[in-house]
Amino acid sequence: MIVASLKAFSVVSVGVALIVWGTEKTATAATFNDAPLFDDVASYTTTISGNNNLADIYFPNPKDLKTGKYSFPIALLLQGGLVDKSNYSNYASIVAKYGFIVVVPNNKRLLRQFGRALAPQTSQVNAVLTQMLVENSNPTSPVRGIVNTQKLGLLGHSLGGAVGLSAITNLCVPTGCEGSFSRPKELVAGAFFGANLRDENDKFIPIKNSAIPIALLQGTDDGRALPFRAQATYDNIKDAPKALISIIGANHFGITNTNNPLGAVPDPNAPKIEQNVAVETIARWSGLFLRASVLNDKGAFDYIYSTGDVAKVTVISQTKPIPESSSTLSLLVLGAWSILLGMKKKTMRESQ
Repeated sequence: MIVASLKAFSVVSVGVALIVWGTEKTATAATFNDAPLFDDVASYTTTISGNNNLADIYFPNPKDLKTGKYSFPIALLLQGGLVDKSNYSNYASIVAKYGFIVVVPNNKRLLRQFGRALAPQTSQVNAVLTQMLVENSNPTSPVRGIVNTQKLGLLGHSLGGAVGLSAITNLCVPTGCEGSFSRPKELVAGAFFGANLRDENDKFIPIKNSAIPIALLQGTDDGRALPFRAQATYDNIKDAPKALISIIGANHFGITNTNNPLGAVPDPNAPKIEQNVAVETIARWSGLFLRASVLNDKGAFDYIYSTGDVAKVTVISQTKPIPESSSTLSLLVLGAWSILLGMKKKTMRESQ
């Protein structure tokens, strides 16, 4: 991956938007506020009746919550392998503040190396959708009447991200699926941290996402889900919009409350960014990506694809399909990359 050293770079031709930007870019949309929409979040624990999983549910909690003016989409967070749901409380709370009901289940299934252990699977997608219909109509549920059951975004960490990617692709991949799976129509977006999609032979799986927007968030210092695998997965996503958002200095557990949480296979690389900063950064970009993709929020869309605060991240994104036969576009892209390479070489020479 080449990161531009200029403030912003874009190529637009024949309905195509291919954007690359890096750490020296300053936001051009100063009027957009990237802070959460809600100050308070509440949570409770319920049981997913379809699989008997316990799940923590986080939701915005304004004073006028029960006035009938709110309807929040669902965001299902698929946990990393061996990582308890409690480790995502900070991340889930921040994403909820952007206007989502975040569901974080503990799912146990048989793993070859560990026996019955915490690990996500695709069947959770439909099970959670069914449960949230129940929660929305249950008089005793804290989220009664405020759930938009027609819109579901996926979040995921590590193995959970791979499961989410396979769900969007409508595949039953053996490492994260038992039996069969059918992608529900309610599934409209996914944002995944420290994740890539490979088969049991270590080959990257083509992601036929049917134009469902996907964001890959990746720690640059991840010692378990290596950055080049996120890049290869991004390249394999068939349809735009898509984004690869790299969090500078984060390792594999930049999304959890603490680094190397108890029970998880540790990352050999120590993070180079404070844990709370990593969590906030990942949650902010996740929340705004979901707002852009699930709620068609134009300000959030512009933030993700062109104007966002990139003090701690670098971003590669594509917002529209690239025509397979476009000589004009090819010349523009080649010319633009030549400019970028020239600038990079000049910068290297000047720093020597």
